[in-house]
Amino acid sequence: MVEWITVISLILFGLFLIIAEIIFVPGTTIVGILGFLFLLVGVGLSFNYFGSETGWTTVGVSAAVSGLILYYSFKTNVWGRFSLKSSINSKVNEGDLDLLTVGMEGQTTSALRPIGKANLGDKIYEVKTLGTYLDSGSPVRILKIISNQIIVEPIN
Repeated sequence: MVEWITVISLILFGLFLIIAEIIFVPGTTIVGILGFLFLLVGVGLSFNYFGSETGWTTVGVSAAVSGLILYYSFKTNVWGRFSLKSSINSKVNEGDLDLLTVGMEGQTTSALRPIGKANLGDKIYEVKTLGTYLDSGSPVRILKIISNQIIVEPIN
């Protein structure tokens, strides 16, 4: 009886880890690999404890249960509760560039590595240098405005 409990526990724990991999952990990670290993160990122990016929039956039952779980979960949209349904449609500096002109001066409010924030006029914008690293509080000048990007240069 203990052998059956061991085999069934290992197989169920393996299936649980594989499902956790699919739902919670993106990509192939150690969780899915461990789940597959637990499943293999459970099936291997069934061959070892009960012989070939029972071992192959365990393989068939495990495969059928795994297939049914996958079929049920996709058919009834169980994963829908875990999926992201909203999206972000905004962009950086969108619509705020009308007040800015090339040559306008300001001061960085964060370090630019090479992207950061700067106070230009009375607003804080996300700005970018041409590769120069600047510390917070450095004076900058707008070099060009391309699309929603503000390219700045340091003022010496």
